[in-house]
Amino acid sequence: MAIIAVYSIKGGVGKTTLASNLAWCAAAISCRKTLLWDLDAAGGAGFLLGVEPRDGKAAGSIFSLERDPAKLIRHTPYANLDLLPADESLRALDVQLSAIGKRKRIAKIAQQLSKHYERIIFDCPPVLNEISAQVMRAADLVIVPLPPSPLSARAFDLVAQEVRESAKGSARAHPPILPVLSMLDLRRNLHRAAREANPDWPAIALASAIEQCAVQRKPVGAFAPRSPGARQIQHLWTAIERKLARLKR
Repeated sequence: MAIIAVYSIKGGVGKTTLASNLAWCAAAISCRKTLLWDLDAAGGAGFLLGVEPRDGKAAGSIFSLERDPAKLIRHTPYANLDLLPADESLRALDVQLSAIGKRKRIAKIAQQLSKHYERIIFDCPPVLNEISAQVMRAADLVIVPLPPSPLSARAFDLVAQEVRESAKGSARAHPPILPVLSMLDLRRNLHRAAREANPDWPAIALASAIEQCAVQRKPVGAFAPRSPGARQIQHLWTAIERKLARLKR
C-alpha cells in the first residue's frame, strides 16, 4: 500500500485534475485497488469522476470518530477506483483536527482504509495548516503541480518547508517530493525557461484534452487515451510507481 498526496498551497494549478487522473491511472493501468480521498471542500474530485454529491455534510464526521469512513466511500464508474468524497463540512476541518488534538488522525484513517486499497491518493486543499501537516505525516510521496511562474516557485519552497517540518520529532523520515511542471506551454518564454531550468522534472503540457476533463466529467484516459495529455499523465504515473517501488525496498 502507498499513500500519495497531490498538494499545492496555490490554487488553480491543476491539482484536482491531476489527482483524479492519477487515481484513474492507478486503477486502470496498474490495476490496483485505488481510493481517491477528496480533502478539498470544493469537492472537485467527485465532479471530475462523474460522481453526484449526496445531501448532507458527513465528510467531516469521520475525523471525530463519529462515523466509519468506509460507509462514506462511493463507487465510481471505473473498475478498481473508489472515492471518499468531500463536502462543505471540510471547511472547518482545520479547526476540528486542532480541537481533537490527534496529530496523526488522517494517517490513522488512511491506515485503516489500506486494508482494502493498494493506493490511496489525497486531493489536498490549497492550505498551509493542520490539514497539510497531517497529510504530510500520512503520505509516502508528495506530488506538487507547478505551473511555470515565480509565484509557483515560491509556493514550492513553502511546500518543501512544510514537508520537512512534518517529520520533526518523528522517527519517520519526511516523504519525498516530486514536483511536476503543469499546464506547460513552450510557446511562452517563461515556460521554456522553467523547463530548461528543471529538465528532470516530469511535465504535463497545457492541452485541450486535459481541459475537457471538467466538461466530460471523466479522466482524460477514459475519453482520449491516445491524446498527448493522456500519454503524459500515464508516463507520470509510471514514474510514480517506479519511485514508490524504490522507496519500498
